[in-house]
Amino acid sequence: MPSFLHRDPDRLLPADPRTRDIARDLYARVADRPIISPHGHVPVQWIAEDINFTDPTDLLVTHDHYVTRLLHASGVELSSLGLGGHEADPRQVWRIFAQHWHLFAGTASGYWIEDELSQVLGITAELSSDNADVIYDEISEKLGRPEYSVGALFQRFGIEVLATTDDPLDSLAEHAALAQSGFPARVLPTFRPDRYLDPDAPDFVKNLEELVSACGQATTYHGYLRSLEARREHFRAHGAVSTDHGVEEPATFDVDDAAAEQLFTRVLAGEADSQERRVFRGHMLTQMARMSVEDGMVMTVHAGVLRNHSTETFQQFGPDTGHDIPVRTDFVTGMRPLLQKYGLHRDFHCVLFAVDETVYSREIAPLGGFYPSVYIGAPWWFLDAPDAIARFRSATTETAGFSRGSGFIDDTRAFMSIPARHDAARRCDAAFLARLVAEGRIPQHRAEAIIDDSVEAQPKRVFKL
Repeated sequence: MPSFLHRDPDRLLPADPRTRDIARDLYARVADRPIISPHGHVPVQWIAEDINFTDPTDLLVTHDHYVTRLLHASGVELSSLGLGGHEADPRQVWRIFAQHWHLFAGTASGYWIEDELSQVLGITAELSSDNADVIYDEISEKLGRPEYSVGALFQRFGIEVLATTDDPLDSLAEHAALAQSGFPARVLPTFRPDRYLDPDAPDFVKNLEELVSACGQATTYHGYLRSLEARREHFRAHGAVSTDHGVEEPATFDVDDAAAEQLFTRVLAGEADSQERRVFRGHMLTQMARMSVEDGMVMTVHAGVLRNHSTETFQQFGPDTGHDIPVRTDFVTGMRPLLQKYGLHRDFHCVLFAVDETVYSREIAPLGGFYPSVYIGAPWWFLDAPDAIARFRSATTETAGFSRGSGFIDDTRAFMSIPARHDAARRCDAAFLARLVAEGRIPQHRAEAIIDDSVEAQPKRVFKL
């Protein structure tokens, strides 16, 4: 049976005929524009080594926590999916996935995977238990071809810029090799220092000592700061334009040097209580902002996720297997110390991402609508689905317009899904703008200018590309 998604060129566009016609025209303007992906998690090694994915399970199931979490909720043991070092036959994992494919109807992951199957891999039948092996073999055969290597797909997808996420002590050798190889796109590292800033991170003291040692600094507060500054400079020399901070709570503090030195000493000695560790963590976010003001790197804050909610699952299967859960966030009071100090610096760019929908209209849009440094991060993680994107647009546009947004961010390590995610965002924006035109709220030419700007110029401005 042919895939509905494969047959419908108007997917995600409005049902009303007049509005749909406007949306079609808007979407057509940007459908084939290059992809700008300034924040994501695709390993640079995949690109540098131009790998081919091994099988459909490796490609679409095992590494996708959107998929594994819903399978687990439906009674599938994570061990049977090959997670946590457990042995599993990839074909059998694919059969399990096909048996449960109906569970993904209406989900963002189901939409993206169907798009990948039909638009990238050329699969025309809907996945089911009956055809699981046939589709597995068809995909496996294609994945072995040169035109399905990561490098070939990179060009086919029209990716102009892709940012990876990297540890501050990474040598960035693969990025250097790519830059010298003539690769026809920009692949940029991103400075992700969480495990060196958060006293509650596993092995924090060990990580910090490795950092200062690698930079030839003394293990003092100022040696620690100089080490972070040195590694940021190393990243900038390799093309990095941004730093990324994943925090459960977007709380910042501005502590004077003497108090910060004392906090540093107590944290390092394991004597700091939970509030002192919280203050240290928040103070270091403010220090990251100070460094961004000085070196020009864009600061992104991804807040509001309680990592590894299920301790038992985390201990058995490790991180990124589906047990991270959103929590409520407070950006207005949490970010105020940082913004009091640096929010009016016009060359400072701070992009705020949330998975708490309630903060868009109440907090993030008003902040982005006042502070020249604050930009509204695109819907992230649990909110990067079509209806959530529409709610995001409604919640933020009336307060801050379109110019204060980050542009779409795919934030993914699922390489094959990148074009599906960007295409979905373009369709959703075309639908939203078409409604504004149909309701007489903006003229057609303004909608055309906005959607043109949103896919290329806007992310390039925000991320200083």
